Amino acid sequence: MRIRPLLAVLSTALVGALGVTSAASASPPSPNIIGGGTVSSAPWAAAVLSNGSFTCSGSVIAAQWVLTARHCINGTMSVRIGSVNRTSGGVTRTVSATYTRSDLALMRLSTSVSTSTVTLANSNPPINSTNSIYGWGMTCYSGCSASTQLKTATVRVTSNSVTDAYGGQAIRSTRINGNAWRGDSGGPQFYNGQQVGVASTADGSSIQNYGSVAYNRAWITSVAGV
Repeated sequence: MRIRPLLAVLSTALVGALGVTSAASASPPSPNIIGGGTVSSAPWAAAVLSNGSFTCSGSVIAAQWVLTARHCINGTMSVRIGSVNRTSGGVTRTVSATYTRSDLALMRLSTSVSTSTVTLANSNPPINSTNSIYGWGMTCYSGCSASTQLKTATVRVTSNSVTDAYGGQAIRSTRINGNAWRGDSGGPQFYNGQQVGVASTADGSSIQNYGSVAYNRAWITSVAGV
């Protein structure tokens, strides 16, 4: 299946970008995990909202910083943090500034939050390693909305030399028990307890490309200090 951008057609060679557009949209929103299972606790998880509507997933990397995908940034941004339910619980914060590189975006929160944060990796995961992905994306290829509860799935890394939606280095993986789809954009991929990737594009069937945290690590530190 052809990989297409989930929010807009960026390249005929890409999978759809993983952000959610609208429940009434003719094409399915960006990645929500298809398959996998639900998560009961993830205090570092961030539901990303654009103009008050859920659009993407993200992760808390510091008290005042959330990491998500660049293609998720549009309009007035805010986040819900500390709840596995994207519609209630936890705390909400407005975003005071955004910074982008490749298909990664750093969102500075208006005020800090008190919660656990993810640990960012300094290297890409090994080929054939089993990784975990998280997000509130759609649970089927078409005809369904984004998941209300955070989901997770396991995937197998096949390459560290593909590109994300903006040409940056990306990690490609294939489905083990689930795959990313629209709404999962910006969500994290973990290997050995560290975040290695940020959901960028997918084909809605098996393949997903996650922007490499290691490739952008120096930039993240220069902006967010972590």
